[in-house]
Amino acid sequence: MRASARVLVCDEIDAKGIEIMKKSGLQVDYKPEIKPDELEKTVKDYDILVVRSRTKITRVIIDANPKIKIIARVGVGLDNIDVEYAKSKNIQVINAEAAAMNAVAELVIGLMLSLARSIHVADAAMKNGKWLKKELKGIELKGRYLGIVGVGKIGRRIGRIARGFGMNIIGYDVIPIDQQFAKEVGLIITDLNTLLSSADFITLHVPLTDETEHLINEQRLGLMKKTTYIINTSRGAVIDEQALYKALKEGKIAGAALDVFEVEPPTNMALIQLPNVVCTPHIGAQTVEAQELASNVIAEKILQILSES
Repeated sequence: MRASARVLVCDEIDAKGIEIMKKSGLQVDYKPEIKPDELEKTVKDYDILVVRSRTKITRVIIDANPKIKIIARVGVGLDNIDVEYAKSKNIQVINAEAAAMNAVAELVIGLMLSLARSIHVADAAMKNGKWLKKELKGIELKGRYLGIVGVGKIGRRIGRIARGFGMNIIGYDVIPIDQQFAKEVGLIITDLNTLLSSADFITLHVPLTDETEHLINEQRLGLMKKTTYIINTSRGAVIDEQALYKALKEGKIAGAALDVFEVEPPTNMALIQLPNVVCTPHIGAQTVEAQELASNVIAEKILQILSES
């Protein structure tokens, strides 16, 4: 199939991956703004679909082309792809799981520092001519407890960086946690409720599934200390935003940093505009290095699969 394989790139990706595929003889069409109706009409012409998070690969799209062999996600999360249905049609679904690891980890640390030192508040005040030196007394990360919910590649990278700040690391996962990593950072492995009630900072790194939707709800927010900060760079729906708003508004937790939202772009402006919330527009993987690496990894994975078929 390789010589005649046609690839449709549905979202914006780094040019290096496209170059790799073209040099290997694949026919690549780059349509980063393609709409769902156009995709449904033209998908029948392709063997491989490459997407990021914008394009949704639904049953309708899959059924519109019975010859699709590969659906590739240039990134980590697969919640925009009907993975189970694709697999039932013998379609391989691949992603670039490790490509964004460092980029997301560094953003999490940046968000933690912003929360700890009210950098976002200080910046806004300075630009409005206000000098809040006395009001903005922050906290240090050193000695604080960081709870990592989901200790995969990204979670482990965060743990290593945070350990460098002198933080204590607590971890929870539904799958066994790497014991070598646990020993390396002195990880305290515990259950979710204990983590939530013990940590000073909590960072979420789980996929969006039926089990993790609203994992952080009113009841679990109620377990946290009033001084706790929560950071979410995974998927927006992992947190119940209405419950989070209430907890922040009533002072039940200290603050939150959100890179992802239940609806994107977000419509919950009341949450975003709270002074104890730091927001970024889903930029966890938006670094030059991460995007180039993800594009390259996906291109190489596609070529490897085709060479074996």
